Amino acid sequence: MPEEAVPWHVESPGPTAASRERSVLLRLSYRILGSLADAEDAVQETYIRWHRLGDEGRDTIANPRAWLIKTASRIGLDMLKTARARREHYVGEWLPEPVPMANGWSSQGASTVVDPADRVSLDDSVSMALLVVLETMTPAERVAFVLHDVFRYTYPEIADVVGRTPAACRQLASSARRRVRAERRTPVLPAEHAAAVRAFRSAWQAGDLAALVEALDPDATAIIDGGGLVSATLAPLHGPAAIAGFFLGVWDRQPDLAVGEEIVNGEPGLIATDRQGRTLAVLALATTDTGRISHVWVVRNPRKLDAWRCPPTAPDR
Repeated sequence: MPEEAVPWHVESPGPTAASRERSVLLRLSYRILGSLADAEDAVQETYIRWHRLGDEGRDTIANPRAWLIKTASRIGLDMLKTARARREHYVGEWLPEPVPMANGWSSQGASTVVDPADRVSLDDSVSMALLVVLETMTPAERVAFVLHDVFRYTYPEIADVVGRTPAACRQLASSARRRVRAERRTPVLPAEHAAAVRAFRSAWQAGDLAALVEALDPDATAIIDGGGLVSATLAPLHGPAAIAGFFLGVWDRQPDLAVGEEIVNGEPGLIATDRQGRTLAVLALATTDTGRISHVWVVRNPRKLDAWRCPPTAPDR
């Protein structure tokens, strides 16, 4: 689902116009970067540049929103190029940073007081499935896709960000769109997805190997992101037997683990905590139209779990 159209050339009058655009900038930057912490850094840098203009410089800008969005997009593009280089040396599989559905959150922890305008709006454009596909794109493809298909900007406007012609930007977005379509799953009703997640959780908690295998699609895959900081498989797991065996092994090693249902990137997912309530893992899942789990994305890297320090709801034990 695309974001509500945010016109590029809409004048935002008054000296506080920039602060009113923060929510737009955060939503945009998160989709470009796949990291809430990086998105907040990009927004912060955008505001630093805005304030560096001084009163005189800002007064010359007829459309603050246009300036802010273009600046944030360019910063995100540069950060994405740098991030890609860093990820080549990442230990194991890299997954986007999951975000919760809560009354207030930021990369500094769910207990931080955050203005409602600063929350990333959650819809299928921030689903883990789409964010994983976005990771396969070039930085320019990703920015073009996010700006055009999610935020509904025109190709001439996008060209001003990525430094290419409108025709080239059209090709970038088209190439990105083909990648998304190639990986697109058959739509599943929210209730069916929730039921599949619940079945997976129940089988896992019960230690029922047969039920856990039954909850998984025959072609299911699982990716665990530990970032080299905690234990995790370094390569994807393929097939119900391998995935079920891994998750039951986790339960054997930590029998006091608590697993609760939670909204992860806009969809039902799971959160695993220890006896002290500390978040150990966040699980995003994708479901097939047969009612089985096709993908399990497990984020264990503690640096990506800051927003989950205080679980929005107490998990069922």
